[in-house]
Amino acid sequence: MTQRGVTVWFTGLSGAGKTTITQAVEETLRSQGYQLEVLDGDIVRTNLTKGLGFSKEDRDENIRRIGFVSHLLTRNGVIVLVSAISPYRNMREEVRHKIGDFVEVFVNAPLEVCEGRDVKGLYKRARAGEIKSFTGIDDPYEAPANPEVECRTDKEELSESVAKVLNKLTEMGYLQK
Repeated sequence: MTQRGVTVWFTGLSGAGKTTITQAVEETLRSQGYQLEVLDGDIVRTNLTKGLGFSKEDRDENIRRIGFVSHLLTRNGVIVLVSAISPYRNMREEVRHKIGDFVEVFVNAPLEVCEGRDVKGLYKRARAGEIKSFTGIDDPYEAPANPEVECRTDKEELSESVAKVLNKLTEMGYLQK
């Protein structure tokens, strides 16, 4: 199977469902024989960007590094699924420009829904002042202005979100019909 490389960038608050949707898209695409890589923000931070903190400068550098790896893979025909909060719109736009073949997926859920899903207890710790500069609490999250796909995980089933992503990739010519 010949495939075009593309970076599919899942962005949203912690707890919005980025990793869940990414894993489901990954499973579907692998079962269809597509070559892909997943760059999950939590895993990347323990390997590729270890040592970076959560200042704006460090967050920007984190996204630059993820974007660089995504660009290399994309230009070599790999489908790259990135699951990262990536809170700043200008950095996502910078990465989009460098990569070219880029699909932004806004995994959208209200803050209160994300806090309710807080399996790691991060929001609770941020609200208690134990974690500083936490996205959505005391650091901004800048929602995408014009994402190619928006998944409303507070209103739709996982299968609906996955279908939206796959349909858009097919429509744009990255997946075969």
